[in-house]
Amino acid sequence: MILFEHVFKRYPERGEALTNVSFEMKVGEMAFLTGHSGAGKSTLLRLIGLLERPSRGQILVNGRDLATLPLAQIPYHRREVGMIFQDHRLLPDRSVFDNVALPLVVAGLPHKEVGRRVRAALDQVGLLKRERAIPVALSGGEQQRVGIARAVVGRPPVLLADEPTGNLDPELSKEIFQLFERFQYVGVTLLIATHDLALVKSMHHRTFTLGDGRLINDTRGW
Repeated sequence: MILFEHVFKRYPERGEALTNVSFEMKVGEMAFLTGHSGAGKSTLLRLIGLLERPSRGQILVNGRDLATLPLAQIPYHRREVGMIFQDHRLLPDRSVFDNVALPLVVAGLPHKEVGRRVRAALDQVGLLKRERAIPVALSGGEQQRVGIARAVVGRPPVLLADEPTGNLDPELSKEIFQLFERFQYVGVTLLIATHDLALVKSMHHRTFTLGDGRLINDTRGW
């Protein structure tokens, strides 16, 4: 599902962000990505989402070689990779429904199908009754759930999360991580970057640790 083979990423202005990173994740596997600030976590996720390309090495996602994927194929790849961010990135003047519907509208799905999928996604994250609310009327945890619903509404086989609970208290963080587990149970592959080591340890999933751009540990969960 996700394969890194001797991957390097170098930026002209700040040198190597990733150095010789290799690992493989199987379909339906959930793993955490940890490491200090600047260790390369966000860069690694951006490479999987094809927001950037590697400087060297091979990255395969769903059988696609991301280093050589033609530009015309990039939008199709991104539809198969849901991304969740710490700052939610919701449109403040749009309803919860419209925020979640956005990827489907961009993809050109019929109106009826958009409504069906959006409500199914909101139901999964427990926000079906808030579809008409605007983001400012929601709590931080609810806003993050809207971001998750938007990421999964297109039914991507891969889900990436970059510090998704960084602004949440421990109890809400645990609820969000347990929600991720529900997606794993239906075959979604998840990679979650986080600093919350106590919560990571309590959940017993595979954990990758980056240090100065290198993969320094790969611990299997239970």
